Amino acid sequence: MIRKGTALYSILHFKCPYCQEGDFFKARPYNLRRIGEMYDRCPICGGRYMIEPGFYFGAMYVSYAIGAAIAISVWVAFLVLAPAAAPHWILVAVGVITVLAGPYVFALSRIIWANMFLAGRGPGGKLPEEE
Repeated sequence: MIRKGTALYSILHFKCPYCQEGDFFKARPYNLRRIGEMYDRCPICGGRYMIEPGFYFGAMYVSYAIGAAIAISVWVAFLVLAPAAAPHWILVAVGVITVLAGPYVFALSRIIWANMFLAGRGPGGKLPEEE
């Protein structure tokens, strides 16, 4: 069981990287009308989620890594479970799974990025020595 207060708990439950209590997103990943809408601050502790303009551009690198891991996993699964499958069907399966996982990967990459850089900061978004 994943304990509250850890980065993994925050990532898997889409919770605040500071307090692990407040929600990070305004809606779930597959609510396509509100995809990517985040709170400016944690509803519980008031921690800032956007510490500078363009902060989440780096989440694209995380998204790329997750997408590549999904594609490679699907490819290997086909090679192991259905070795006689034609390569074009494998590519179709990789494409479909990647598109279907897209909203979740988008949200996951943002919360991972936030936990990488915000978890050691105070709720104001500043490092302890800056306060």
